[in-house]
Amino acid sequence: MAKRNRAEVRSAVHRRIRRKVLGTTERPRLAVYRSLNHIYAQVIDDEQARTIAAASTTEKTLGAKTGGNIEAAKLVGKTIAERTLAAGVDRVVFDRGGYLYHGRVRALTDAARAAGLNKDEVRETEAVSAEEASSPEAKAGEASAKPKRAKEGKEKKEVKAKEAKAKEDQ
Repeated sequence: MAKRNRAEVRSAVHRRIRRKVLGTTERPRLAVYRSLNHIYAQVIDDEQARTIAAASTTEKTLGAKTGGNIEAAKLVGKTIAERTLAAGVDRVVFDRGGYLYHGRVRALTDAARAAGLNKDEVRETEAVSAEEASSPEAKAGEASAKPKRAKEGKEKKEVKAKEAKAKEDQ
């Protein structure tokens, strides 16, 4: 088995994503690049091969002390959203660039959505969080609303017998 380093794997994942994700004039691509010390974001129209807006933690005007943390990613997300909206674009396709949708990458996109990009997606995430907060399971402090799966064998048969008995009683 050939050894592959992390950069090669991320590059392969990014190529696979780019085959599917394409920015148009109506809905350009929000591309994210994350280095160890900084995070960069660009809004790109792939049809015209043109960058509409860009923001990164390397900019002095952004005022980020360091670029390798979640607070800086939120600042870049807010800035890219403001610049994109000023350019007349309110909907984008997100390109995570081969990175996991977690940590700084997620913070950047959440901040961009909160600042006004893809307003319909913000409502969906707010609706899901509102449903979770109002559910009785969340109030009771249970970690998951999914029923626990029974183990194989004897215990599984016992659980099925109890469920059948409960249905008969109803």
